[in-house]
Amino acid sequence: MIYRVIAQSAFTFVLYASLMTSCGPVRSEAPAQSTGSDLASFSTTLDSLRLAAQIPGLSAVVLKDGKVIFAQGFGYANVERQIPATPETPFNIASVTKPISAVVALRLVEQGVLDLDRPMAQYSQWADFCADFSEQPSIFARGLRCDPPQQTLRHLLTHTAIGTPGERFSYNPVLYSWASRPMQDAAGTPFSQLTEQHVFRPAGMQQSARQHRDLPLRADLAGALAPPYRIDSAGRVVRSEQPPPQGDGAAGGVIATAMDLAKFDIALDRGGLISPASYAIMMQPAHTIDGDNRSSDLLGNDLPSGDPRHYALGWYAQRYDGHELRWHSGWWEDAYSALYLKVPAQNLTLILLANSEGLWWGNPLDSAQVQLSVFAQAFFRAFM
Repeated sequence: MIYRVIAQSAFTFVLYASLMTSCGPVRSEAPAQSTGSDLASFSTTLDSLRLAAQIPGLSAVVLKDGKVIFAQGFGYANVERQIPATPETPFNIASVTKPISAVVALRLVEQGVLDLDRPMAQYSQWADFCADFSEQPSIFARGLRCDPPQQTLRHLLTHTAIGTPGERFSYNPVLYSWASRPMQDAAGTPFSQLTEQHVFRPAGMQQSARQHRDLPLRADLAGALAPPYRIDSAGRVVRSEQPPPQGDGAAGGVIATAMDLAKFDIALDRGGLISPASYAIMMQPAHTIDGDNRSSDLLGNDLPSGDPRHYALGWYAQRYDGHELRWHSGWWEDAYSALYLKVPAQNLTLILLANSEGLWWGNPLDSAQVQLSVFAQAFFRAFM
């Protein structure tokens, strides 16, 4: 593909003096191992990668020890109107919604209204949905077994519902999306309201909202939302259509800014959304069906493709270069892409949001391979 550099005005560079969340003020300051020149070099690298991928607008945030140490916008949120992208620009975060939905599920478990291991067959409409969907030509329907019904909500949220439930990981956004129904049935509240109640408000995410076919995006976010772009057959950046309306599912449907996701990250790590015990459950990779839970071989590079330990509750899970990683990507074809990457042992987080699919690197459906992302590699070099 022939790449064209998008003309742009000076991009914004913002290192925030403070980030107010429900957990208290968070100062923006570089840790000892990151100097101003390090951050400037990382900024230059990100922008070079953005231009190479023909991403019109990119928002980036890096957190260390619960503090924002880097927050910058690159290029344009709106090319036609020459509106620069900033860390406060709203984007469709696509599948980066999944960690947020997992928090909702675990919060309901804490309240005693939801059981992750209750058979899905006990929930209304699952049997009909499973039977109908299993006959569809979709790649995500292959291997779905409905008789006898063995799937649980945990299987849906860990992408281990295909084949014999619990035996292998196979990323399945359709089944993950359906997981919103048991949650709203158990709580007696629409899923979007549960997300607002258990995530957005306690985390202080004032520039975030859910949208679906029966819930239009609120006016202030709709007006500021970065429109999507794609690359046409001539290699030019052109405006795309917004993604089609979806149902109120757990797999997507969130509009947010990079700074709001930073607030989510801080609240999550500080125990402001779920308890430490629930946090540990969320980050624990899925077990094999016989209960294998040996930490010594979690996500080593020699594990076979499809091993269930490639995914936790709402997070990809992998060990890379000696580090445990938890992450999620987001991808709307010809529209939006995102990356949310955590290095828990180092209290280090990267958040990237884009108004094209340029962040997407084609991660396989049956394993976790964030190291294939050039953006993730730039982050590793700069901060690890």
